[in-house]
Amino acid sequence: MSLSSHQTVLFVGAGPGAADHLTLGALRAITSADVVIHDRLVGGEVLDLIPPQTRRIDVGKEGFGPSTAQATINATLVTEALTGARVVRLKGGDCGIFARLDEEIAALEAAGIGFTILPGLTSATVAAASIGQALTQRGRNASVRILTWHDMAGFAEQDWRGLARRGEVAAIYMAKKSARFIQGRLMMHGAAVDTPVTLVENVSRADERVLAATLATLPEVAAQCDGPAVILFGLAPRQAAAITLKEARA
Repeated sequence: MSLSSHQTVLFVGAGPGAADHLTLGALRAITSADVVIHDRLVGGEVLDLIPPQTRRIDVGKEGFGPSTAQATINATLVTEALTGARVVRLKGGDCGIFARLDEEIAALEAAGIGFTILPGLTSATVAAASIGQALTQRGRNASVRILTWHDMAGFAEQDWRGLARRGEVAAIYMAKKSARFIQGRLMMHGAAVDTPVTLVENVSRADERVLAATLATLPEVAAQCDGPAVILFGLAPRQAAAITLKEARA
């Protein structure tokens, strides 16, 4: 996909890290852009696909660390788009899941700038695939919850009782430092201590790690994670899921 209309931004989901998880549309977008404004969590394999002549603007955010202010990101999008350049806003995972997409769209709309959204794979689906599991299963769960702890007012008021029911499944983003709080809330509302939990660290990257746990051991296992991790509540790795993406490609 290429950008042809004047003063338009293309929002692109880059997937969780590996280039294998890019869509064809995403690949076409980043290879035809004049400027790519990207997040910190966009994988190195994906960034390597951007042509050398394309300008890159890193607007990364890091939890509890150095971050580019959202107002600065919004202003950068508007400024670049107003030049008539083909602008791609490249976001890790899916650009519509915990990516502040609405705020950036609002800034563009206020400036009279158009936009298009090209979704990408989110970490939850790729993490579940890497442990050989489906996020939904007939007879087990007819829905799946995607939650985030980071920068979300009212997280403590989640439907913990509903989530604590046996068979429920949730993907919890940016929550490894809140693992003990999550454990306490779920156990308080009746979740079984032997409920399976899996943490997938650095989803889809060369250094991906799969850490199996239960609700009882969640805080201790989460403390072993150094990189970003997705907590898959209610799912355990299959024995056959030890093959990582890197090994599968070898």
